[in-house]
Amino acid sequence: MMNMALYKREMKGSIKLLIIFAAVITLYVSVIISMYDPELMKTLDSFTEAMPELMAAVGMTANAASLLGFMVSYLYGFILLIFPMLFCILRGNALIAKYVDKGSMALLAAAPVKRRTIAFTQMKVLVSGILLLVFYITILEIICAMSGFPGELDVTELLILNGGLLCLHLFIGSICFLSSCIFSDTKYSVAFGAGIPIFMYVLQMLANVGGDAEKAKYFTFFTLFHPDGIIAKESGAAAGILVLLAGAVVFYTLGIMIFDKKDLHI
Repeated sequence: MMNMALYKREMKGSIKLLIIFAAVITLYVSVIISMYDPELMKTLDSFTEAMPELMAAVGMTANAASLLGFMVSYLYGFILLIFPMLFCILRGNALIAKYVDKGSMALLAAAPVKRRTIAFTQMKVLVSGILLLVFYITILEIICAMSGFPGELDVTELLILNGGLLCLHLFIGSICFLSSCIFSDTKYSVAFGAGIPIFMYVLQMLANVGGDAEKAKYFTFFTLFHPDGIIAKESGAAAGILVLLAGAVVFYTLGIMIFDKKDLHI
């Protein structure tokens, strides 16, 4: 069902983008993990206490009791959400809508390949990119933690946590992919494919601040990804991850079906 020639060509485009995001993530992850120190943590906590609303908005909390808790506080509320999300947005739009908008889809559709195969292949390209990025993040975190603080990191918990992170970004990618399949114009594909995840993240930031704004958590899917709950093995956190994974499967499947029946005007 997958066209290998198309997959290889599109993966080359993904690799270039992945290298850029991997470089940026490497900088942030390596620097933040290297800052794990009981004395320095007191300084970071003082910033959090001085600007509680600002730090809470990007998911940063004080008083982390372990290296993994420290990583959750300073990586999983902003850095590891935003950059993979940007990858999903940029790549998701380029795989379907950009081809249709430029008229290049005529070349693909003219080949003896079913539309469903084209859509499934492009979906595999996006999913593969997300898998590679999360896999790289995991390896990077393990290397940085073990080289700087041997024996401090619970690798099993990190793998479970990043499994949840993967499900979150697969879900975000599915929104971008579905938007790309629905709209033939890239401006609409980007408006919805980028606009929905970004708006959801803004709602999550408001919810993190607390107070009356905390109710915003009921209107954003980011609430389903709860790093602290995942580490604590809470059933609610596990359920949230399963919902994200199920939603991703539904949206990817729906995107393929819509593209298969779509009037491309070519």
